[in-house]
Formats: sequence, structure tokens, C-alpha cells
Amino acid sequence: MNNNLSSFVVACNDQCTGCRACEVACFTVHNQKDNKVAHTVGTVEIPVTPRLYLTRLDESCLPVQCKQCEDAPCLNSCSAKAIARVDGVVYVNEDLCIGCKNCMMACPFGAMEMLPIAKKGQAVKQIGSDEIRKSAYKCDLCIGLEGGPACVSTCPHDVLKLVNLEEDGKEKKIKAAVALTLTGNL
Repeated sequence: MNNNLSSFVVACNDQCTGCRACEVACFTVHNQKDNKVAHTVGTVEIPVTPRLYLTRLDESCLPVQCKQCEDAPCLNSCSAKAIARVDGVVYVNEDLCIGCKNCMMACPFGAMEMLPIAKKGQAVKQIGSDEIRKSAYKCDLCIGLEGGPACVSTCPHDVLKLVNLEEDGKEKKIKAAVALTLTGNL
């Protein structure tokens, strides 16, 4: 039995400027292989489909993305079995997604989006139709990317942080123990 808690990305909203570097980095990383998206302006010929979404409020902005829920409502609601947990990460297989939107309704954070699929630089059409095929998309922590999520490493203001609650919890317990020892409150 695996007792490890899933990691996820958190944002410090009082520092986010809304530059959207996180969205561009996310889109680029997920489209380099199949769609040959490069790192320069003017090279993108497909819809920009990041897996996190900058949300602007009156006086702040904040990227909203998947929390990698332990008992993931999106995964549990997917009748096509297109959502699975791979190496601790809740992941959407766009080839299996049928676009039923159950996951969008189930996600309590609004982190799921239904976006167009592109392969080889072209929008994928639905079978027997001219309609563009869509799939559920969500943050997958850039699974397999060396160095972790692209949004975290790209943010120019260090607003985003990959959190591992087990490691974070250990650090907090050590700090609390040291503080109690120093104050003599044991």
C-alpha cells in the first residue's frame, strides 16, 4: 500500500503579476513533441492550450491548476477511463477522452478544461465530421520533464512552488521541535 501524498503546485497570489509566463511554458512543454512548438513568438500554428489557467480578480491574479487530489473526483467520474494516476500524478490520456465533461463537473477547483486536440501541427477532427475533437486537459505536473513542472521553473517572480506535503510536514515538525527546545517549553 502506498501512503505517499501526491505533490502539487501552489501559488502565492500576492506576488503574481499576471504575466502568463506559466501558461506559455506549460503549453510549450506539452506541445514540443507532437506539434513541434518552438520557444519563439510566431512559431505557434495551433490553439494555445495550457494546463493551468490564470484567473484575474479585482486586485490580484492567480494561476488555477489541478491539486492532484488523493481521491480525485475527476478520475472517479471518468466513464471512459481516460483519467488515471501515473507515478502519483493524475493524468488525462487525450486519446481515450470522449469529451463527456464529467470530469469538469466533478472537479471542485475548476482545474479541468475541454480544449482542442492538435497533432503534427493540425487540429484533430472528430471521426466522420469536420468538427474539431476536444479532450479534457489539466495539470499533469509536466510528468516526465526533468526538473519538474515548467510553470514553476519559468515564473519570473517565483510565485509557483511544487509542494510535497510529506517533506513540508517533516520540515515544519523539525522547526517546531527546535523552537520548543530553544524556548524550554518541552
